[in-house]
Amino acid sequence: MLSKEQRQKRIQDIIARDAISTQGELVERLRAEGIQVTQATVSRDINELRLVRLPIGKGRHRYALAQVAGHEGVEEELGRLFQNFVRDVDRGENVLVIRTADGHATGVALLLDRLRRDDIVGTIAGEDTIFVVARTTAEGEALMEELHALMLG
Repeated sequence: MLSKEQRQKRIQDIIARDAISTQGELVERLRAEGIQVTQATVSRDINELRLVRLPIGKGRHRYALAQVAGHEGVEEELGRLFQNFVRDVDRGENVLVIRTADGHATGVALLLDRLRRDDIVGTIAGEDTIFVVARTTAEGEALMEELHALMLG
């Protein structure tokens, strides 16, 4: 039986080698290698590894490790993700809710975290929803305006 770290390393190796577009495909690939795993476990691994789903054309996607270097690269990639996958940004006081296309919330949240901004306390991401906690209500309002601008390009 593999440790969690060994299993996650195998996942990284598989997605680096093959175009895996769903959790189910990843479960099948792991099982084919003799690694017994549930989809729930793979889902947790995907979140912990902060894998993102990248478009590969014709409406298809593949999992990949988020590859972003430097603050400028993060902002550029965040803009691209917002334009392609973010559907809505809403706010209640200092908490923002970002709705994405299915499977893209973790990738967007990862980039928001990598900005290391003082006005963002933290993020929590699910499958298609991200909670962003701003430090103050005023900063939440300003952040929402900024994120809306990212959506529009």
